[in-house]
Amino acid sequence: MGSGHTHTNSSAPPRVRRILVLTVVPLFVATVLAAVLLWPRGGSPQTDGGADVPRFPGTVTRVVSEPCPPVPSVPEGTPRTGDGRCGTVDVRVDDGPTAGQQVRTPVPDGPGAPRVEVGDEVILVELTDPTDPTTSNWNIAEHQRGTPMVWLAVVFAAAIIAFGRWRGLAALAGLAASFAILLSFVLPGIGAGRSPLLVAVVGAALIMFVVLYLTHGVTAQTSVAVLGTLGSLVLTGVLASIATAATHLTGFGSEDATTLSMFQGDVDLHGLLLAGIIIGSLGVLDDVTVTQAATVTELANANPGLTRLQLYRAATRVGRAHIASTVNTIVLAYAGASLPLLLLLSADSRPIGQLLTSEFLAQEIVRSAVATLGLIAAVPLTTGLAAVVTAAGRTAAPPSTDTPVSRPQPDRAEALAALISPRTGHSDEPDQTRTPPPPSATGGWLESNRSTDPAW
Repeated sequence: MGSGHTHTNSSAPPRVRRILVLTVVPLFVATVLAAVLLWPRGGSPQTDGGADVPRFPGTVTRVVSEPCPPVPSVPEGTPRTGDGRCGTVDVRVDDGPTAGQQVRTPVPDGPGAPRVEVGDEVILVELTDPTDPTTSNWNIAEHQRGTPMVWLAVVFAAAIIAFGRWRGLAALAGLAASFAILLSFVLPGIGAGRSPLLVAVVGAALIMFVVLYLTHGVTAQTSVAVLGTLGSLVLTGVLASIATAATHLTGFGSEDATTLSMFQGDVDLHGLLLAGIIIGSLGVLDDVTVTQAATVTELANANPGLTRLQLYRAATRVGRAHIASTVNTIVLAYAGASLPLLLLLSADSRPIGQLLTSEFLAQEIVRSAVATLGLIAAVPLTTGLAAVVTAAGRTAAPPSTDTPVSRPQPDRAEALAALISPRTGHSDEPDQTRTPPPPSATGGWLESNRSTDPAW
């Protein structure tokens, strides 16, 4: 678990290790101190979301469909609120004070209503009539998804461990640490009114330190990736601040943000937008910086004669190919997450210029562009650091016995004489007494079909 992406980890010389320690350790200490200062005290403020409606698991035992009653005429263009499903559903309550009881609910109808069949496991809610507290009715809220999600998580973890072994186990531990930091620090910190940008930068740096060292080991190569990632994160934050200010983005670019502003009016939605860009860029930045550091190390191991500049140029060519594919990955990831928004905008009759500059779409464009700029900056920054560290380690370290030694070149005259001399002692070779032709004046190859085995 202490190895990186390379199959051999050349130990950096003591001077380089001291420089890395004196650089990385203060940054880690500063990150931890900032997290302690920004850590929310007393939890995030609770929002008044109304009374908590009781929810009980149940199993559908019977579904009765009925024709829907005629609806009064509605004006043309009025959106439909359902698909006309009517009838009743009998459900057995599986837990709670009424466990085992059979209750009857209406067939779920309306936008996003679940479709139920006999045997489905669902979630029931009991609604009390405000005018008569003794009267209540039951409704199906949604399907139970606990069991399928548990099995999916088991398959996910098993596949990672089966393929990555100890490294896969370390990756799962890093994933758990990332979620722990997000759920215990980043989200409560923003909810408590802290600066979303500052909380996001500190939280992303904390995730980076834990995940990279836990997954790739405490090595010089990992430290280079850490420095490259941290520098790119800071640059991404600066670029995001400039871009959102220049485009006058407010953060109200989605329905979720508008809903959040109604429940928690003190949340800085503009800062929340910047925090989302930082957190979203971290995962891809880790990939790019670790790959570039590993590429430089592998190139140095494959050809120890490469200089720092040659290592930098060769690894940068790999980084260009990586960035070319990663840019498409970022754009498609944001597009996939915003498909409902894009579909809604595609049905808009406004000119394309107005659509592209609207708050909804401009926010996604800025998010993708800033994340890409941060990735592009990560390649030369990480590659340059890795080239300096790797070259210093190679020149300062004693020569290794594993270093490939070039084969000495034989004398030209001796090689030619060995090639054209007759072979003896092999009874299975025909015409071994034949006198070979004399060598040409140009010293060329006279018999292209003669074996070179005796020469070597």
